[in-house]
Amino acid sequence: MKKLLSTLFFTVTALTSFTQIKSDSSRHLLFKGVPIDGTLDEFVLKMQKSGFIRTGIQDGIAILEGDFASYKSCIVRVSTLKNKDLVSKIDVLFPDRDTWSSLSSNYFNLKEMLTEKYGKPSDGIEEFQSNGQPIDDMVKMSYVKLDECKYHTNYGTEKGTIQLSIEHDGLTRCFVRLAYFDKINGKTIKKQALDDL
Repeated sequence: MKKLLSTLFFTVTALTSFTQIKSDSSRHLLFKGVPIDGTLDEFVLKMQKSGFIRTGIQDGIAILEGDFASYKSCIVRVSTLKNKDLVSKIDVLFPDRDTWSSLSSNYFNLKEMLTEKYGKPSDGIEEFQSNGQPIDDMVKMSYVKLDECKYHTNYGTEKGTIQLSIEHDGLTRCFVRLAYFDKINGKTIKKQALDDL
């Protein structure tokens, strides 16, 4: 009888511990079904298991490449705070586009999918910041390159924020970026930054 009660006690304790671990990770924002949590190496390993290839590390940010949301050859940047190895932000850079029609098509396609999954955006802006509205593809792309195109949409959830935007890198690269900000680990990093002040 004592043996049976001991076995039952240990089984219940193990299940309770497992449930606690699972519920802690479920409080974090997910990226490809993986909680945005843990160390950089742990998170990168999980991404490699899901098909991404690690291409390097730059300024404490792991760089991976792979397919994401039906787009080929996306760049994924996994960020931590330098003096705290805790993943809190993921950036997905979609392939470069040379025309406004292909760039905006990527943006609106992703926005439609995000809205289907997360509901109505919490806020956003979609405009060219100029006196007159650009009328052709080439002028719109020049506005993107000159930082006069403000297209971004935010999805606020209880676990964090997801931001979709049209971005550029200098005058040559234009792409859509999708960023995931985990709420819990973002607060941890902010607290550490405030402690530094």
